Amino acid sequence: MLFGSALTLGGLTVGGCGAPADAATAPPVRRSAPPPDRHVPLHGAVNCRDLGGYRAEDGRQLRSGRLFRSDALAKLTPEDVTALGRLGLRTVIDMRVASEISFDGADRLPTGLAVTSLPVDDTGLFAAMQAAIATKDPVEQQRRLGDGKAEALMRAMYPTFVTNAADRAAFGSLLTRIADGDRLPLLYHCTSGKDRTGWLSYLLLRLLGVPHATALRDYLLSNALRRDADAAVRAQLKQAGLMQNPDLLIPLQEVRTGYLAAGLDRLQRDYGGIPHYLSAGLGVDARTTARIRAQLLH
Repeated sequence: MLFGSALTLGGLTVGGCGAPADAATAPPVRRSAPPPDRHVPLHGAVNCRDLGGYRAEDGRQLRSGRLFRSDALAKLTPEDVTALGRLGLRTVIDMRVASEISFDGADRLPTGLAVTSLPVDDTGLFAAMQAAIATKDPVEQQRRLGDGKAEALMRAMYPTFVTNAADRAAFGSLLTRIADGDRLPLLYHCTSGKDRTGWLSYLLLRLLGVPHATALRDYLLSNALRRDADAAVRAQLKQAGLMQNPDLLIPLQEVRTGYLAAGLDRLQRDYGGIPHYLSAGLGVDARTTARIRAQLLH
């Protein structure tokens, strides 16, 4: 499933891919919550937050209310739509692929706000998880997802954010839109708001001069925000008789430092660092980078 895909089977929705954070890094992040003024509380989207408030290494701070990251907006309640309207959004960008949208539905947005689709490929992960659950066979599910196989699927996906030309074009197009002040405030999302959204958010924070450790904490924060909802899905799958051991899905529901590292390692090998990846890989030139910083830092 996409780094943000959801699966619906028998009326149940399984949240996006990921895995529990590595033991060495998970506790501080998994037991924390975002500052109250950063998290956007919605009933139908648990991972919506403002990227504002982080401080860059030069002392400047990210402006609040300008850029938001989220999980999918397809399940928003009417009250959620009203709350979203209060953010004053001008742009919403959906990185889900067509199969995800057909399962979960289109975004529910305030009147007059249209969505821009910039899909990023999931390397077949959504279909693989869907097929595993649909077997209802614990032995087959163990064979497909157990013994580190789910983690391997996730680690294999992140490098494609670097190697897949269409994915790079989508990320580059999104960053170009962020550089355009007339499109802000802007919200971007995938399905679970943790992998595609997490990768782009990490890159953005680093582009803006936010230290690696801070950008990594933001990436891992999805685990804390999604934990209860994802646990509920696993419980429902077990109760419905679809999975005897739904914990096989944990590596697909959460994020891990190792997943991000797999993408960054490939980025380093292919481009020598984030600046060259942004310019040569995503087509984000120095002028666009400067405009992003001017729009988002103060």
